[in-house]
Amino acid sequence: MDRLTNTVRPYAWGSTTAIPQLIGAEPTGEPQAEMWMGAHPGAPSRTGRGPLNEVIDADPTAELGEQAVARFGPRLPFLLKLLAAGAPLSLQVHPDLGQAKEGYAAEEAKGVPIGAPDRNYKDANHKPELICALTEFDGLCGFRAPEEAARLLEGLGVDSLKPYADLLRAHPEEAALREVLTAILTADRDEMAHTVTEAAAAAQRLGGAYEPYAGIAHHYPGDPGVIAAMILNYVQLQPGEALFLGAGVPHAYLNGLGVEIMANSDNVLRCGLTPKHVDVPELLRIVRFEATDPGVLRPEASADGEEVYDTPIDEFRLSRFVLPEGAPAHDLTAATPQILLCTAGTVRAGDIVLAPGGSAFVPAGEKAEVSGVGTLFRATVVA
Repeated sequence: MDRLTNTVRPYAWGSTTAIPQLIGAEPTGEPQAEMWMGAHPGAPSRTGRGPLNEVIDADPTAELGEQAVARFGPRLPFLLKLLAAGAPLSLQVHPDLGQAKEGYAAEEAKGVPIGAPDRNYKDANHKPELICALTEFDGLCGFRAPEEAARLLEGLGVDSLKPYADLLRAHPEEAALREVLTAILTADRDEMAHTVTEAAAAAQRLGGAYEPYAGIAHHYPGDPGVIAAMILNYVQLQPGEALFLGAGVPHAYLNGLGVEIMANSDNVLRCGLTPKHVDVPELLRIVRFEATDPGVLRPEASADGEEVYDTPIDEFRLSRFVLPEGAPAHDLTAATPQILLCTAGTVRAGDIVLAPGGSAFVPAGEKAEVSGVGTLFRATVVA
């Protein structure tokens, strides 16, 4: 078992205080957005044996286990993060596995450099993800029903939003959502900026259900994504609740601290709330135009106290243990690789003592007994 030393990414949207408060450190005044735990080459965790990606590359079967290597190849198939949003992240979608392979191959054939700002596909993998709230956590997830979205837009009393409300009512659900998102993203930029300014002022004045959009517009004035956000479901997670975000589902995290886990991919297509590249035709090919319930997940407790967040994919499995005073030790030994993350209290994993924000990598088959008083998240795979 290896204690992990992890990189914190200073993205501009990150909170300046949430991660420092969790780990008991003084804020630096700079945003601290994501702490990465895993073997992603962009910021691999470090162990006493070297960077985790190099440790795995040296002997994938010993580190990941035969089942995981046979199923997912010689790489850790997930990335675990602490995510601290102090401002909204970009409105985005992720491709499914077939779309990712096709898009990656097409851009490789065209010779688009991996680091190019207009490159959509950094790899050939999909990127399903799960966010579990550690604090109250606000986000957007999936489309509202068209009629509900139309009423929300009309309630602002902004004349230039009326055509979008009319579009939402003019077609069956899939066509209505496609038409209105297309119209928002292809509108004249100056006219859209004026519409967003008017909508933001109305949202600020009205408050209530409109308050989140006033906040979004404050961070992204004039951005078409502010209007696109209004046709999505607004979700507020309580600590311990989670959202699963599958392929093609438009979403954005707005505010809060959470544990995020995802398949090991960088593939993101953006819809707005960003100065980065927005490829509208490719985005419209990837988005699933259907109204959905966000589907807030609550963990399902097993007899041994493990609380599992059930998801429909196998590249990751996230669970947690809330360990009370006097609880017996838990044997987490498994034939698959694991990352253990403490988010409260003090937890002993083997010979490693984890305080909040502390994490450890457990190679496949290695003895993993945990005890203590606190909260421990367990990330592994289904193989």
